Amino acid sequence: MAEPQHTLDCDVLIVGGGINGAGIARDAAGRGLSVVLCEKDDLASHTSSASTKLIHGGLRYLEYYEFNLVRKALIEREVLLRAAPHIMWPLRFVMPHAPSQRPALMIRAGLMLYDLLAKRELLPASAGINLRTHAAGKPLKPEFQRGFIYSDGWVDDARLVVLNAIDACEKGATILTQTVCSTLARKAGGWEASLHKSGCGDFRVNARYVVNAAGPWTADFLHSALPKEGRGKLRLIKGSHIIVKRIFEHDNAYIFQHPDGRIVFAIPYERDFTLIGTTDLDYQGDAGQVAISEDEIAYLCGLASQYFVKPIAPADVVWTYSGVRPLVEDGADAKAVTRDYRLEVDSEGPPMLSVFGGKITTFRKLAEEAVDQIAKALGNRHGAWTHNACLPGGDLFGAEPQNRSVLEFDNWVRNVQGRYSWLPPLLVARYARAYGTRIHTLLGKKEDIAAMGEEIAPGLYAAEVEYLRRYEWARTAQDILWRRSKLGLHLPPDTGDKLQVWLGANPFQYKQAA
Repeated sequence: MAEPQHTLDCDVLIVGGGINGAGIARDAAGRGLSVVLCEKDDLASHTSSASTKLIHGGLRYLEYYEFNLVRKALIEREVLLRAAPHIMWPLRFVMPHAPSQRPALMIRAGLMLYDLLAKRELLPASAGINLRTHAAGKPLKPEFQRGFIYSDGWVDDARLVVLNAIDACEKGATILTQTVCSTLARKAGGWEASLHKSGCGDFRVNARYVVNAAGPWTADFLHSALPKEGRGKLRLIKGSHIIVKRIFEHDNAYIFQHPDGRIVFAIPYERDFTLIGTTDLDYQGDAGQVAISEDEIAYLCGLASQYFVKPIAPADVVWTYSGVRPLVEDGADAKAVTRDYRLEVDSEGPPMLSVFGGKITTFRKLAEEAVDQIAKALGNRHGAWTHNACLPGGDLFGAEPQNRSVLEFDNWVRNVQGRYSWLPPLLVARYARAYGTRIHTLLGKKEDIAAMGEEIAPGLYAAEVEYLRRYEWARTAQDILWRRSKLGLHLPPDTGDKLQVWLGANPFQYKQAA
């Protein structure tokens, strides 16, 4: 990743390196527009790495009559699964039912509607299940005797952002992390921005169009750049999650209903753990310093303990994470605020598009709609293209997305394990899940374990770290252990300090990935 020149000229400057910014950069670069993206921290360092990690339609939004939002998300669910089968996969969700909840017939009708709102090719339909005989019933309290099962998808959210950035970069975009947009001003014929990159100083970007995809800071950035009354407002909703040691052996997830109307998931996570979340609380503090509270931990433990035979206590929590979801303000209760998005364009001079709201499942569609507007304003006639394109590493059986890539992923992994039989099979499986076909870039022509370089921590070799630094903008131990991977959950607590020392002792000459 090359150091920036004194001045960069581009068609589109994107501020924000979360899923929306990265998705827009990818789409725009693929249409031949010159793109610069700046992110003040690491890619996906805030909201986009703090989701519940689901690709889903949002079953609970049906009760708020958000049928268009749910349908749009359900359509995208299978588009994304095909595009990136290495970092996404189908997941079955078990919903235990109790007499105190909505009538079973009502829930079954809702699930049938969920099945029918969009075409399904990859995911099985919903069904009723007997929890006294189904494997998912064993960890549950005996009073839960019946339930329902339906399909959605799981995603490694932080890696999804990185893959979009990689694709954008390989299509010509300049991706600048640790880079703050300090000033932005309209000039004759375009925008002039002052950027400050950590360790590199200040430089200027001249852009014809600006995209404000700053997530929780979108409204603040818009108001500072273009002060005006009546602009779009964001409502910040805090969502927190806890991670505990694995509390059930099967591969299904659970969806639990709370009497207060909230939904909490319990999801198999990183092989050895269970992810439980999320909370929905209005948030007024610094979006960059959000953290779980003791009350939230107690809430999630208490709700899960209402369902599982084995109670979950705060002492069982091995890790937590929290994020602030920037949602469109509509005056609703926190749990009911719409997850739909709004694109707001100020065209009184060189245009600026600001992204308000959204959810990770619909990021590709949001990006497509945004770039449609950008392309029209800039006279670009390329047209939309991402619907039928794999994300980097997702081209298991060819360049176009295929059902086969999702349905035969495990077979593909076994073949890769055979090709790299000199590596432990579990390590190859982890590489395959993280990098897909780009495992071949990581391993190259290596033929033995010695070629992987130093084993910095158990299962973390210098070759992987160098790959992440060269191609994925990883700079720190935190980037590597908690966003590019979740190795931080599996390795000793002092691994981060040791890795940071290693990074300092082995400086890397960053170049723009090609």
